[in-house]
Amino acid sequence: MSPTKPEGGDLHNHLSGAVTTEHLIQLAGENGLCIDATDTAVRPPCGPGTRPAADARTDAEFRQRIVRAWSMQDFPADQPGHDHFFDTFGKFGEATRDRGKMLANVADTVVEQNQFYLETLVTPASDAAKKLAESVGYDADLAAFHRKLVAGGKLDGVVREADAADAQFRETAHCDTGRPAPGCRLPVRWISQVSRGSSNERVFTQMAVGMRLAERDPRFVAVNLVQPEDGESALRNYRLQMRMLQYLRTQYPDARLTLHAGELTPGLVKPEDLTFHIREAVQVAGAERIGHGVDLVREDDWQQLARTMARRGVAVEVPFSSNKQILGVAGDDHPFNAYRRYGVPVVLATDDPGVSRIDISHEYQYARATYGLSYTELKDLARASLEHAFLDGHSLWASGSARTGYRPVRACTGSRPGVAPPAPACARHLADNAKAATEWRQEAAFAGFERRQGGAR
Repeated sequence: MSPTKPEGGDLHNHLSGAVTTEHLIQLAGENGLCIDATDTAVRPPCGPGTRPAADARTDAEFRQRIVRAWSMQDFPADQPGHDHFFDTFGKFGEATRDRGKMLANVADTVVEQNQFYLETLVTPASDAAKKLAESVGYDADLAAFHRKLVAGGKLDGVVREADAADAQFRETAHCDTGRPAPGCRLPVRWISQVSRGSSNERVFTQMAVGMRLAERDPRFVAVNLVQPEDGESALRNYRLQMRMLQYLRTQYPDARLTLHAGELTPGLVKPEDLTFHIREAVQVAGAERIGHGVDLVREDDWQQLARTMARRGVAVEVPFSSNKQILGVAGDDHPFNAYRRYGVPVVLATDDPGVSRIDISHEYQYARATYGLSYTELKDLARASLEHAFLDGHSLWASGSARTGYRPVRACTGSRPGVAPPAPACARHLADNAKAATEWRQEAAFAGFERRQGGAR
């Protein structure tokens, strides 16, 4: 798919990893940061062995050195990329403090790719959550631990510190002027990320903050776990973390959950660690979407797991480039076709497009070239990304999946997006349901694209 084709929404997108590397370098220069001998952004003053990041504006060789260190640019395709990929976040981390400016960069890119919605991952009130976790301390009795976090309004105090950076975004994108940036019209929701490699008390506290936010702030919709799934602490505590989420979902039933699970391959972890991660995420934590899910066929009774995911409508978020760069998994080695064969909803995603040096169009093009997908199949992937978005309200579709087809709800039966305005009943449905309205906009864009192309291809 080219950028002129509608390409759904991006549901698996880490904000700091989605910003273009060049924009991160620009932000580093604007904030007076320095680049040390390991190509890591550090705070000023720039002492011996460091250079001002602003030098990259005029020194092309210096700029390219930073680009290679902060992304997968020019990384040898025949070498394992796992460590370099994850190391980039530590190198550019100091440059990612201006969340609103980063969102302005990412939102414009998403709109330019003819997408209609973005869910992006951030860590809300990170310092406050860390202090709370340390002050309360871990309690293996999760209910007691949660009571301690809530007591005296402590957890609510952290939630109030969470900032979606709306003001900085709107100023950067000129949203309230006569010449707003394209990203101003993009619906954006935040997913609270939890550092799965942290201490147990910090992990549980971040989970609780994210879930409480998802129920109290409409800008935040869900929780996810981040950092390498193969990390020592992440592996040791995986089952405990799934039980933490299972408990917290009883306290915050309206919070949504999507989880990185199965981002593993043989050799990266012990064989037994490949047998249960997706299953626990689905059946214990109750995840509504799974990110990556690369080790599917190595899970115990994986066919039954796939059937369960299909029956429950648990979607898998597939970022092809990330899977290839981090894990070396591509083509027939990827479980993409296995998921589709069992009817598991599949959505394409970018993961960290700034680090990967790709965009969502690249992922659709890869799917078409590698798996021989038709236009209709690509169109259904784009539809699925909005159908499984954590957007408010009901869907445009009464039946919405690649397997059953996309059939409009009764109120919109007979209405033709992109051809004529919706009938009164359909217009009311769209006005009352943000998800349906976003899906209608995509269908109208499909109709326009297909007219220009002389019909679907």
